[in-house]
Amino acid sequence: MSKLETIEAEVRKLPTEQAMQLQDWLANYLEDEAELNPEFVASIERGQADLREGLVRVRKT
Repeated sequence: MSKLETIEAEVRKLPTEQAMQLQDWLANYLEDEAELNPEFVASIERGQADLREGLVRVRKT
């Protein structure tokens, strides 16, 4: 199992509130690495809305 797969598996175990905190942290981290364009901001906002509404995506491998 790759490091990314291990992290993904652990993230799936998080309660929604903690997943949202992680999402905020990751968004802030990525902002430092990438230019904030409207498409990127919209993507983050969609993800936050999905988490608030309990609409989580599970990737099957």
